[in-house]
Amino acid sequence: MTAQDMLEAWRNHLEHDRRRSPHTVRAYVATAARLLEARPANNWHTLARFGAPELRAQLAARRAEGISNISAARELSVLRQFVAFARRQAGEPDGQPPRIRGPRIRKGIPRPITPDDAANVADSVADDRGWVGARDRAVLLLLYGAGLRIAEALSLTGMDLPLGETVVITGKGGKQRMVPLLPVVREAISHYVALCPWPVTREGPLFRGAKGGLLSSGMVRRAMAEARIRLGLPDSATPHALRHSFATHLLGEGADLRSLQELLGHASLGSTQIYTMVDTATLLETYRKAHPLEKGG
Repeated sequence: MTAQDMLEAWRNHLEHDRRRSPHTVRAYVATAARLLEARPANNWHTLARFGAPELRAQLAARRAEGISNISAARELSVLRQFVAFARRQAGEPDGQPPRIRGPRIRKGIPRPITPDDAANVADSVADDRGWVGARDRAVLLLLYGAGLRIAEALSLTGMDLPLGETVVITGKGGKQRMVPLLPVVREAISHYVALCPWPVTREGPLFRGAKGGLLSSGMVRRAMAEARIRLGLPDSATPHALRHSFATHLLGEGADLRSLQELLGHASLGSTQIYTMVDTATLLETYRKAHPLEKGG
């Protein structure tokens, strides 16, 4: 077996078993490739013996190249997953990742969640957790991809299936709105439903807890917190921050406030403005492009 064979098996696992996004697959495979290049292993048994010393040495080399603590923490998370995968391939059915503490992340001004961070958080919660991981990934993608509140996501029932390009959400005050659903969100939810051991009835909740009841918002927050720690994200990276980031990223791409108000289900435009963190330069640029006088009209 060659290192390339191992990387292809890792890629196939990420793409088909874990259903990772193309961006995440590329990043994870590149991280694994760097490990095998620096510390050659020509079979799963050799790689399975990698532990804290090997991973620390790899991180030290990467830090010498100038990567930050946050990037190092993310890389360590991937390396631990790769070695755990190798251990299962080597015949350890319950192969666990090496136990190693990641770099300390200095707390500072909360950073907004980037699109990559949001995707990585959703992917991270699904690691080796079967239908529960698929469920958590679907919920988090729904919060970021559709800008829902936790309570709104958990209010979905079997009556909302099969999912189409939009779904009707009942928000605060009983106000209903139509929300578009991206293909990646629909696919994640369908994948969860296919794995869920509990029947999703028309009257029952779409997202089930471990014992078959309604999934609690606390479990969603817990899954997000665990992913945040694994990826080295700030404490501000909460489930609600995914909704906040949804609004911020749409505004940054030129969405108008009125449309965003409808998508978020806000009663007033003032509420929508609170959720915007687009810098002044971006707002001014959007204004200049949109205002008739700037166009010579």
